[in-house]
Amino acid sequence: MFDFRLKVFDTVAKRLSFTKAATELNITQPAVSKHIKEIEQNLNTRLFNRNGTKISLSTSGEILLKYTEKLFCIYRELDFEINQHNQKQKGTIRIGASTTIAQYVLPPLLAEFHKQFEEIQVLLTIRNTEAIEDLLQHQKIDLGLIEGQSKNKLFHYIPFIKDEIVLAARVEHPLANKNALEIKDLKEIPLLLREPGSGTLENIAFALKPHGVKLTDLHTEMQIGNTESIKSYLFYSDCMAFLSIHSILQELKNKTLTVIDLKDVTIERLFYFIQPQGGKSAMADLFKKFAIGYNFK
Repeated sequence: MFDFRLKVFDTVAKRLSFTKAATELNITQPAVSKHIKEIEQNLNTRLFNRNGTKISLSTSGEILLKYTEKLFCIYRELDFEINQHNQKQKGTIRIGASTTIAQYVLPPLLAEFHKQFEEIQVLLTIRNTEAIEDLLQHQKIDLGLIEGQSKNKLFHYIPFIKDEIVLAARVEHPLANKNALEIKDLKEIPLLLREPGSGTLENIAFALKPHGVKLTDLHTEMQIGNTESIKSYLFYSDCMAFLSIHSILQELKNKTLTVIDLKDVTIERLFYFIQPQGGKSAMADLFKKFAIGYNFK
C-alpha cells in the first residue's frame, strides 16, 4: 500500500469504529487516531463527526472515501501489471460460472484476459449456481462465479461486482406505463421464473420473504432455465420476468423491454467468486485478481 494512512481511513470509514479498525489492521487505537489526525491536518478538514462514543463520516469524509476507493483500484491494477510484467504466465484454469454471469458479464473480461495472457487456456463451464458449487466441491473446476444468496461453509466467498434483479416486460405490455406495482399484484400477473437451483430464483425468494410472499404464491406461467429464452418469450406474451439488469441492457437500449417498478422492493445482490476453504490455485488467483481490477463500462 502506497499510503497506509488511506487504508486506516478506509477501514475506520467502513467500520465506523476506531477500535474495530485497530483490531482489523493489527495496530493500536492511538495509532489509528494518529493516522486520521495527520490526514485531517494535511487536508485541513474534519473527516468524522463525533457524538459521544459514536462516529459518522463528515461530508469531507464521504468525499475522501469515494476517492480512496478509486485509488485502491488503481493501486491494484498497477501492482497486477508490474507483477505480470516480471513473470511469464502459462497454464490452464477451469472456471465455472452461473448462467447470467457467463452470458452477460464474462465475455468482454475473458477477451481482455486472453489478450494479456495468451498462453493461459481458459476452460469455461456454464451451469446454475447450485451445479457450480457441486463442481467446485468435487474439484472439477478451480474457480466459481455465482449469483446465489446462501453460503456454503465449504467455500470461501469473495465479492466480485454488484447486480440488480428487476421486473421486466415488453414495452407494449398493458401495465408498462402504470405506476409502481404492489407486491400483491405479483400474485395475479403471469410470471416467467428461472429453474430450481438458480441463484436468481434464490435471490427473488429471499427478497420477497420479508413481505410475506413465497414463490408458491406467485402466478408462475412457466419456469425456464435460460435467460435468452425468457426474454424471447416476453416479446410474445403479457408475462413479466425477474431478470438481471446486466442481461437486458441491450433490450433497454433498443426499447424492446422495459423495467416495471415494484413498490418497496429492490433486489440487489453481489456476484461472488467461490473457492474451496484453504484451497489455493495460482491460475485461479491470477484470474480473480485480473477480474476484480477489470474496468466494466
